[in-house]
Amino acid sequence: MAAGSSNYWEDLRKQARQLENELDLKLVSFSKLCTSYSGATTRDGRRDSSDTTPLLNGSSQDRMFETMAVEIEQLLAKLTGVNDKMAEYTSTPGVTSLNAALMHTLQRHRDILQDYTHEFNKTKANFIAIREREDLLGSVRKDIESYKSGSGVNNRRTELFLKEHEHLRNSDRLIEDTISIAMATKENVTSQRGMLKSIQSKVNTLANRFPAINNLVQRINLRKRRDTLILGGVIGICTILLLLYAFH
Repeated sequence: MAAGSSNYWEDLRKQARQLENELDLKLVSFSKLCTSYSGATTRDGRRDSSDTTPLLNGSSQDRMFETMAVEIEQLLAKLTGVNDKMAEYTSTPGVTSLNAALMHTLQRHRDILQDYTHEFNKTKANFIAIREREDLLGSVRKDIESYKSGSGVNNRRTELFLKEHEHLRNSDRLIEDTISIAMATKENVTSQRGMLKSIQSKVNTLANRFPAINNLVQRINLRKRRDTLILGGVIGICTILLLLYAFH
């Protein structure tokens, strides 16, 4: 019974390794297909028709992509089934003594399956994105060619209209910026004027509230003026006396 179980486990491991090897080869070819599809365009986004172009055109690559994707999905499904059988085997009561080693092997196969699944989904998404980009570029090229095939005069006139429209938009933006600056300046001046009026009213209020202080300030100013006049008179008299003494 133990030998039969061991042989069953080895058969499952062989199946898993075989499927993993097949998946590895398929994924490498799948990745090369994606790379060749993206490299089959020139810098301006058009398909190169020279001898360096891959033998497969876009439609052939699309068919090969669909075929390989289906094959890889089938292999992933088979590998998933084998892993499920291995998981069922590890839960069998008769293999509990080797359960730790079996679980380690099972986990390793599960990790490989997860990595292959992730790589397949990533490559598939990249291929689809590249194909959609090529389709979009082809549509844009058709629009450009149809635009260029029109009248040259009309195209030139359209370009002039677009440039003039852009100039008008730039002028509008400059005018709006100037108006915004002027409004901000006006608001600042108005605010400063309000502050000055408030200060002046407060000063007037203090002067009216304390008339004695105002009178005292006026008296001090009058005394300063009187002292200045007296000092000037004394200096003038002394100067005259010195002159008379010098010429005597």
